[in-house]
Amino acid sequence: MTDATLARVAGLFRAVGDVGRLKLLSQLLAREATVTELATSTELPMSTVSQQLRLLRAAQLVKRRRSGKQLFYTVAHASVCELVELAADAAIRSEAEGTVASAATKSAGRDESSRAR
Repeated sequence: MTDATLARVAGLFRAVGDVGRLKLLSQLLAREATVTELATSTELPMSTVSQQLRLLRAAQLVKRRRSGKQLFYTVAHASVCELVELAADAAIRSEAEGTVASAATKSAGRDESSRAR
């Protein structure tokens, strides 16, 4: 990969590297929505939603369309869905593996302490 491509990838990860923005993206994976709808469903202040959507648009992760006075937001392309879903899957897998590893470490510690007696 070129340095320019790597810089773009890093920018995408920075853009999705915020819980609030991930909440918005997860809502937009299901359907398009207005700022008001997103603020209600995510329980984030409207000003925060607007600011986060602006950042996601700048990163070309979401797009908007106007219908009358309303602006509707949606994910920009299918690869955004894949990115969020893959990241969520990786987080779930690492959490599960961490739980298994943690349990194995605790179990090993108990075995060693019982042998010492």
